[in-house]
Amino acid sequence: MTNKFRTLDDVDVKGKRVLLRVDLNVPMDNGRVSDATRLERVAPTITEIADKGGKVILLAHFGRPKGRDAKESLKPVAEALSKVVNKPVAFAEDCIGEPAAKAVASLKDGDILCLENTRFHPEEEKNDPDFVAELARLGDIWINDAFSAAHRAHASTEGLGHKLPAYAGRTVQAELDALEKALGSPTKPVIAIIGGAKVSTKIDLLENLVNKVDALVIGGGMANTFLHAQGVGIGKSLAEKDLAATALRIMEKAEAANCAIILPVDATVAYRFAANAPSHAYGLDAIPADGMILDVGPQSIARIHAAIDDAATLVWNGPLGAFEMQPFDRGTMAAAKHAAERTKAKKLVSIAGGGDTVAALNQAHVAGQFTYVSTAGGAFLEWMEGKPLPGVEVLRTK
Repeated sequence: MTNKFRTLDDVDVKGKRVLLRVDLNVPMDNGRVSDATRLERVAPTITEIADKGGKVILLAHFGRPKGRDAKESLKPVAEALSKVVNKPVAFAEDCIGEPAAKAVASLKDGDILCLENTRFHPEEEKNDPDFVAELARLGDIWINDAFSAAHRAHASTEGLGHKLPAYAGRTVQAELDALEKALGSPTKPVIAIIGGAKVSTKIDLLENLVNKVDALVIGGGMANTFLHAQGVGIGKSLAEKDLAATALRIMEKAEAANCAIILPVDATVAYRFAANAPSHAYGLDAIPADGMILDVGPQSIARIHAAIDDAATLVWNGPLGAFEMQPFDRGTMAAAKHAAERTKAKKLVSIAGGGDTVAALNQAHVAGQFTYVSTAGGAFLEWMEGKPLPGVEVLRTK
């Protein structure tokens, strides 16, 4: 896949000023980084460029500041990053102008510098040509290693790719390779598990997937909308009843594309939405009128396991039930563990992404056993919807 994109393998960085776009949007607690996962993800690209004698100049946004805001400064993040990469990380008080130019001018080969939050300037999100030109003056080449921001055409995520020679960093390269294995040119048969609360947020996704996969498992609150559309009584369950026609249209498209839609055949039902609320498994013909479907039932879990067993490739986005609360995490946990076992046995390529999905896989303690887990929420979803990502398109080999 990545031969379609320019990567670090295609450039000699020695002595070059490398503008490296990274994702430093980490959670903070009292001014300290509370989870360094994203820093650990970009560390290999940073150290590789530094070790090869490039001058590493980090570009990143942090939060959603409206202008300059000390609470959204990248300074404490740069300090945390220096511990992760085990090298000093210098900091410049701005990403353009004299503070940035001075800091870049003082860099020696192999040094690392973090520029201040690009979103302190509204021109960043507007992809303003003058702002892009100011950033470009600071570097000789641009490397994008922030896949999570690749769906946005901002100055530092896309604009620079038109002004400087552009390449994919190692995390973007790994993501592109994984996505190619998932839907670009996957080993068939391919199954997708799509869950979550709402059909409305995933219409584009479902419509794209029915043309790409052999079977589509629909779970979570979304499944209730599909069941309601088919005339199943779903009691007081969460559903978007006004989208019944949309659900039927997606099922017709799936049939035309020879994609099997796998919906729950039974459900775990409770009478209140609370952890450890008394619950019972019911067949679809017997859902109580005052009950709520909060998870798939045991027969549905067995059916999902069988579908995973039949697949060579799995793409997963969204939980099968209210996984944050026991016992309504059973379906999601069981499917996650089953997919992990198949992956470990080298019988399945498993690609997962999206915030809730990552949380669920961590809860099941199997995130490390999947082939690839994407932490890029919006970008991962847009890619699965079949939409071009500006920050990726600009890296294509011309």
